Amino acid sequence: MYKKVYKAIKKYNNIVIARHIGVDPDAMASQIALRDSIIKTFPNKKVYAIGNGSTKFTYLGKLDKYEPTEEPTLLIVLDTPDKRRVDGIEGINYSYSIKIDHHPFVEKFCDIEIMNEESSSTCQLIIEMIYNTKLKRDKEIIGKLFQGLVSDTNRFLFQNSTASTFKIVSQIVKDYNLDLPALYSDLYMRPLSEIRFQGYISQNMQVTENGVGYIEITNTIINKFNVDSSSAGNIVNNFNYIEDILVWLTISEDNKNDTIKISIRSRGPEINKVAENYRGGGHRFASGARVSSMEEAKLLINDLDRECEKYIKENFE
Repeated sequence: MYKKVYKAIKKYNNIVIARHIGVDPDAMASQIALRDSIIKTFPNKKVYAIGNGSTKFTYLGKLDKYEPTEEPTLLIVLDTPDKRRVDGIEGINYSYSIKIDHHPFVEKFCDIEIMNEESSSTCQLIIEMIYNTKLKRDKEIIGKLFQGLVSDTNRFLFQNSTASTFKIVSQIVKDYNLDLPALYSDLYMRPLSEIRFQGYISQNMQVTENGVGYIEITNTIINKFNVDSSSAGNIVNNFNYIEDILVWLTISEDNKNDTIKISIRSRGPEINKVAENYRGGGHRFASGARVSSMEEAKLLINDLDRECEKYIKENFE
């Protein structure tokens, strides 16, 4: 299948690479690294990595502005299982489409679809594709892909870290002598304001009867701690090992897009099906959702609490 993708890339001179709304390191690293690899392989092609970015991830590179054209266009969608969650493709008149993703299947919406739910990350899939085709690579491209993979596995702590993950990481570290401390520094260096913000979350997290931990993050709180609006969603991974909670989530206002973003993680109950009912989705133990009000967020919390209750009865009673 990777060779089919390469043939399509070779055929089209105008290529747009998109990913899901609510950017994260795996999504952004995969699209920027793939863009740079294609340009390195085919210098005369016009390749655009599109979508809304975040100042937190500027170390990965810059996204592109794209003006729709009548020229035959290849659309490549990364890290996104369903079309409604693709960021920034409205108005793009594409001739052919490819999806590369590691989430559970939701719908088919591209001509070629490479999906592997067992893969640690979309970055891992892009590494595999680059290694198995004539796409060119260099230390910078591979370094970005390493960062996306590390982020989506939470430094290899999540269950999506498998033997194949460690095998391919071993290969790229050997081939490119990656500066691991520098790459990790980009990912995990935090300003003092964000550490204090994390302390606020720890102090104010509410916990339901069946172990759902949650906190509402208003723009007033964001401004008080002087942190980036995406900080709440990124901090959610820091609460993996709290004995008293099974599922935890941050609920943060997004006034720019007139919505409320929710990041959800789990240590047992499967959460992605619940998230899908609230304009979201993702992995079994790491998902996101978007709701229109705090009242709707409370309905989501209640649904997650029922999942925790069910999980407790099935596993501990």
